[in-house]
Amino acid sequence: MIICHCMAITDADIHRAMDWMRAADAETLITPGKIYRALGKRADCGGCLPLFVDTMRQADSLSIPMHLRGLRRASTQGEPHEGRRQGHRLSQSGSAE
Repeated sequence: MIICHCMAITDADIHRAMDWMRAADAETLITPGKIYRALGKRADCGGCLPLFVDTMRQADSLSIPMHLRGLRRASTQGEPHEGRRQGHRLSQSGSAE
């Protein structure tokens, strides 16, 4: 099935590129941009990206390496507001007059 009409990319092309990337480096994070580059193409209009990502999700080779799982949760626990002080805004600091 054709996924990207602008660049003539099929679902089989996407799956082959993903399998090739996973075989070359088991720890790599596979993104749509990396797939386009592996196929020697680039996104044109972007209308295919929702279908492109859905096709990626169906592949067995799309997985996050074990040591990278949970990084987002681990880095933000207990630190609200990206680690800034509670009164990080000038209006909250009390020194604006």
